This record gives sequence, C-alpha cells and structure tokens, in this order.
Amino acid sequence: MTRLYIFAEGQTEQTYGDTVLKDHLAAFGVYVQGPILIAHARRRGVTHRGGGRRYLPMKNDILRFFQQEKGRDVYFTTMIDYYALPSDFPGTGDADTLRHLPYERVAKLEERFAEDIADPWGSPTRFIPNIQLHEFEAILFCRPREFSSFFGDCPRKVEQLEEIAKAYQSPELIDDDEQTAPSKRIAGVFPDYSGAKSSAGPLIAEAIGIETTRNLCPHFDAWLKKLESLVNRP
Repeated sequence: MTRLYIFAEGQTEQTYGDTVLKDHLAAFGVYVQGPILIAHARRRGVTHRGGGRRYLPMKNDILRFFQQEKGRDVYFTTMIDYYALPSDFPGTGDADTLRHLPYERVAKLEERFAEDIADPWGSPTRFIPNIQLHEFEAILFCRPREFSSFFGDCPRKVEQLEEIAKAYQSPELIDDDEQTAPSKRIAGVFPDYSGAKSSAGPLIAEAIGIETTRNLCPHFDAWLKKLESLVNRP
C-alpha cells in the first residue's frame, strides 16, 4: 500500500489535503496520512506547528518523519507557500534572479529543497517538494462564483474576483506582494474570509473541483501528476 504524508503550512491546506486530495488520490491507490501541520519551532521537546516562517524547524520535522517511516512505499510532500517563504529557505539567493519567471523560480526552489532534504533512511525520490504558487488561495480564483456557495448571493463581489482572475494567464500568477497576494485580494473583497479561511477555503476549492483547478494551474497539475503516479514507482 502506498502511503503519503502531506506537510501543510496551515489549517486551510491541512483541511484541503484531508478532504479533496485524500479522496482524489485514494482512487489512484495513494493513501494520505494526516495531513500534518508543518513545524515552525521546537522548544523543550515540544513541537509547535503551523504558520511558521523559519526553515530549519520544517526541515527537522520532515527528517523526523523520515526516520519514523522508513518503508519504501511511504512518501512525503509539502504544501507551503511561495508567498512569504522563509528567508533562510534553501536556494532563495539563486532563485531571486528568476523572480520575473515564477514557474522557473519555484522549480529552482523545489530542486534545492529536495537536495537539502536528503533522506538518509530511504530513496531520495520519497520526497516530492511542492511550493504553492503563490499560495493556496490562488486555487479559489479558478472559479470565483463558488464564493456564493459559502458567502451567499454576492454577484458584484464575485465579479470583482473574476476581473482580477482575467488579468492573469493563470490564477497561480496572481502576484505575491504583501497587498496583492491572492488571500489579500480575496479579503479585500470578502473581509469575512480572513476569519473563515480554514473552513471556507477548502469548501470553495472542493466546489471548484480538481479538474478545473489542474486545467488552470500548471504547477498544481504537475505536482498532482507526481502524486498520482506514486503507486507505480519502482
């Protein structure tokens, strides 16, 4: 049986992994364990999880799970944001030269991430790094009308989000500035989203659906294909 651990940056990703991704991947024979909020600190033997902005606790947390789960049919992946990535994340200096090319830059960061998380207890291919472009909320721009299913009849607000989405080739390219990241734009139109994101985000993403998301988000699609194929890896 192929098992997959997902290290999620926050509760929104954790819930999405535990509902939408778990059900989808089970059809491919890949069974999600968790998902787990990734560590942001460890003090006096206690691991603190979720929302961290430091790389080393993340790395150590993943390596602890590698040590606990040494089976060749156990894999690990991440759902962490490209937006506000920790300053000590591997490869940030080199990748900054590709800032104008988001897909190339995130690929470089994932490459360095994989190199740094070398699995001493198994094959290096057990780790599938994933850095979300630019954050989970990009998915919600794939079909903004689904906000009505959570926030009620709000056609004008939905139109505002649709206008934002139309300005980009893909929702994944909505920029990562402090004021214009996907979650910031959504909160600017739906102020209540900020306090309800861990429940609203996954529900809206589920209503949008995996196929629509992967059709509009190439980086998400490439990651999902890797996860779907895990059961066939040698």
